[in-house]
Amino acid sequence: MAIDTVMWSKLVTGMTLGFHAIFATLGVGIPLMIAIAEFMGIRKRDPHYTLMAKRWSRGFVISVAVGVVTGTAISLQLALVWPNFMKLAGNVIALPLFMEVFAFFFEAIFLGIYLYTWDRFKNPYIHWLLTIPIVTGAGMSAVFITTVNGFMNQPGGFVMEAGQFTAVNPVEAMLNTATFSKVFHVLSSAYLTGAALLAGIAAFALLRKGASAYHKKALNLMMAVVLLFGLLNTLAGDVSAKFLADHQPEKLAAAEWHFETESGADLILLGWLNAEHEIIGALHLPKLLSFLAFSDFNAEVTGLEEFPEDEWPPLLVHYLFDLMAGIGFTLLAISVLYFLFVFWKKRNELNKWLLGIIALGAPMAFLGVELGWFYAELGRQPWIIRGYMRVEEAATSSPNIRMIFFFFLLLYIVLGVMCVLVLRRLFNNNPAEVEMEKWMKEKRNPSTEKGERT
Repeated sequence: MAIDTVMWSKLVTGMTLGFHAIFATLGVGIPLMIAIAEFMGIRKRDPHYTLMAKRWSRGFVISVAVGVVTGTAISLQLALVWPNFMKLAGNVIALPLFMEVFAFFFEAIFLGIYLYTWDRFKNPYIHWLLTIPIVTGAGMSAVFITTVNGFMNQPGGFVMEAGQFTAVNPVEAMLNTATFSKVFHVLSSAYLTGAALLAGIAAFALLRKGASAYHKKALNLMMAVVLLFGLLNTLAGDVSAKFLADHQPEKLAAAEWHFETESGADLILLGWLNAEHEIIGALHLPKLLSFLAFSDFNAEVTGLEEFPEDEWPPLLVHYLFDLMAGIGFTLLAISVLYFLFVFWKKRNELNKWLLGIIALGAPMAFLGVELGWFYAELGRQPWIIRGYMRVEEAATSSPNIRMIFFFFLLLYIVLGVMCVLVLRRLFNNNPAEVEMEKWMKEKRNPSTEKGERT
């Protein structure tokens, strides 16, 4: 069966968002990890933590470079693939899109200063203070772009006249009712994923190379961050569920295959649907959906029956929601288990099976982010701007959309391969232990370092 232009448009956007989400998450999450590591190095006077900040910042620069390209591709595909959406909403979302670019440049300026001023200050805390605008810029970049997604879910800040948005108040549009829950979830998941990635790398290095003071300290530090943001991300998920129950009940109902409005609604895990929308083979947790939605085991939860069937989100979002939530809880459980082993002296937290699980947690965290974004986007269907414009109304009708898809596919293959090759070259040929030994020699012989600089 031939694929129509609307489906091609969805495929282009799904691919661009899916690829960009990887680097956007790194762009938000890693700066905070760099700041934490450098602070620990200064506070403890431990060069291992300072080296972590140095090495992580090098890798971060590569991800930023790729993220610039993928972010530009996102803007390009919005204009090419969704021209009717941009025509209608362009004057509403222009401000947050501009502010997102401004936040990125703010971050980039201080990142350049940060990278080129190592060991240039007598007081090392001055150099560490440079991480604050970097972390802030990265976080605000995520905030501004997330407000655009929030607007698409909870449009406001305008008057609809003759099919156009007029009397636009972009600030009101940005501060829509979806903004807080979405920003909380995006930031907490980005920090969780950044910590899980670095913990996974440390665990993998310990599995490959054996005991290393550098990697043991990196693992311990990042698992503490995973624990913290695992808890915050769980809270963010709870806030998001309550927001959906109040403002987008059809999205929550689709995620939970909740067809009939009822009190004391069950939470449904996994399973499958037959042609009559009967749930088979699922695990029912009594009254837990009502509690998740309203903090009341007997609360009434709106079912899909309250909405026209042509406005139902695709019911496959149930699996996206389950897997996303499952990964979040798994990462939290792994961090709890790790610290149980740390404090339980009879257990070794560096045993191979636990290190293997932690290493596996890195790709799991990114999978969770991807699933979360796909749930966010598919769960809004059939709307691109909820209640105002459907996806098929916004999509391009140009047959060239197929060529655009393969152009972006080629771009992402090239970017992905180059990123992996550069990162391998950057770190595999310069192990942490060798760099630490070289760095300590330079510390002991500053005159040599000075001569080399001259």
